[in-house]
Amino acid sequence: SNSPTSCWSHLHLVNMFNDYNVKFYHSKALTSPYPGSYVERSQVPEGKVDWLIEWKDYNPVEYTAVSVLAGPSWADPQINAEDFSPKFNERDGEVERKSLNGSYVVENGRPRNPMGRTGLTGRGLLGRWGPNHAADPIVTRWKRDGSGNKIAHPVTGKNILQFVAIKRKDCGEWAIPGGMVDPGEKISATLKREFGEEALNSLQKSPEDKMELEKQLHKLLNQEHFEVYRGYVDDPRNTDNAWMETEAVNYHDETGETMDNLPLEAGDDAGIVKWVDISEELKLYASHSYFLKLVTEKRGAHWSEDPGPECLE
Repeated sequence: SNSPTSCWSHLHLVNMFNDYNVKFYHSKALTSPYPGSYVERSQVPEGKVDWLIEWKDYNPVEYTAVSVLAGPSWADPQINAEDFSPKFNERDGEVERKSLNGSYVVENGRPRNPMGRTGLTGRGLLGRWGPNHAADPIVTRWKRDGSGNKIAHPVTGKNILQFVAIKRKDCGEWAIPGGMVDPGEKISATLKREFGEEALNSLQKSPEDKMELEKQLHKLLNQEHFEVYRGYVDDPRNTDNAWMETEAVNYHDETGETMDNLPLEAGDDAGIVKWVDISEELKLYASHSYFLKLVTEKRGAHWSEDPGPECLE
């Protein structure tokens, strides 16, 4: 993956704020120290996160990581650089500066985090001023026994779904094999590329194997799929001027036959890759568990042995 990849790219979901006018507040985006550093954010009380609440004494810490300031291809220049005049809230050449959640405010030349104060200005580990776009492919199949029959959970009687999970090298946590969108890249291409690189080790394949892989991947990604979530994510790398957004898409292999032809092999940022049973007990980084819960609801699969309050009279 190109990018400030790290565990922190695996994101923490925001309440579906845009659907329900839920009172939103950051949690991950207020954590200190800032990932990969000793930098402490300025403290932001819950009641002061919202920009609409006046706070004359707000004095956030400024921090952009050395790796970003070094000017890699995935990063913008500093905001006051002479030859840098970004077009915020629109497509800016190959860089998508539009947010999935609508327009954001630009103040003193800097984009303002639409979800409120974070206690830190600058970009931290993020390459772009404003939204930094990621994509998370959730590839699923039904768990089956030796005879090919679907396996149901003994308590709920619902069939068990499995998904392709990677164990990240950098932090040892299980996650969806996602990553950052390259400039000019369509989301569908990012989803395909990230899954290929991290779960199938496509970068290390011979040209012949790569072609076969492409064919099977094409087949998989053209099967039934649906968008699980798109929008802002509460990520510990977010700052007042740069933040993460993602599109999570579920690709479901109903018969399991397509994935039988795609041998899982860890590559790129992944230490291990394997099929993992989906359930509430699964401990994944932040929002990834929530994305999987939405997938089980959509597919009528097992999630929890506890029926939850909605089943009570």
